[in-house]
Amino acid sequence: MTDHYGVPLVEMRDISISFGGIKAVDHVSIDLYPGEVVGLLGHNGAGKSTLIKILSGAYQMDTGEIRINGNKAEIHNPRDARSHNIETIYQTLALADNLDAASNLFLGREILGRFGLFNDAMMESETRKIMGRLNPNFQKFNVPVSALSGGQRQSVAIARAVYFNAKILIMDEPTAALGPHETQMVAELIEELKAQGIGIFLIEHDIHNVMKLCDRASVMKNGELVGTVNVGDVTDDDLLGMIILGKKPAHLS
Repeated sequence: MTDHYGVPLVEMRDISISFGGIKAVDHVSIDLYPGEVVGLLGHNGAGKSTLIKILSGAYQMDTGEIRINGNKAEIHNPRDARSHNIETIYQTLALADNLDAASNLFLGREILGRFGLFNDAMMESETRKIMGRLNPNFQKFNVPVSALSGGQRQSVAIARAVYFNAKILIMDEPTAALGPHETQMVAELIEELKAQGIGIFLIEHDIHNVMKLCDRASVMKNGELVGTVNVGDVTDDDLLGMIILGKKPAHLS
């Protein structure tokens, strides 16, 4: 269980956003500490993805404030988010299928050698280094990522984010469509990221995954925050009740 000392990595305070007069996110406040995983739960349309897209720069909030390491942050687009070391790993994993792991890691940020040519050897060596840290079992460096399993593809996307200094990672259902072995691999990756002090927001549908992977869970319903709980203090049924009934369990209210 994470002890919360000092300043949160991220504070989203009193965030609201409306689309066509309907409040998709209604005065929501959540935070995230270094080395912590906070799960975001709720039905489709509860507002969890919208809230996180405000942090990743895909949407702009109508009202509210974002603080990163205690300082007010202006996030108007994904580039601003990146400048605050916020990286998003979407389910679709924006990887170039025909390229290998190293080419994907450095896509658009290639290391150039003499004469302005790509320094492939350097990029592969850097990829091996970061992969050795995150997923020591990864060996398929010289095949297109289309030949990789779901969990391996996930580790390439995570390695890219971490290599370029992500401190705050947004993961959108990282184990969806993965089998048990692959899901375990992603769980180990998440543990490794936590050990490095990276904070993770995990958008999740599966309560079991939240119980297994997260330190805290924030539940949303109809654009509002039902509450944030320590995962160690609740059961699966407590979380389910928050999602369906929209209120905190009696012993935590």
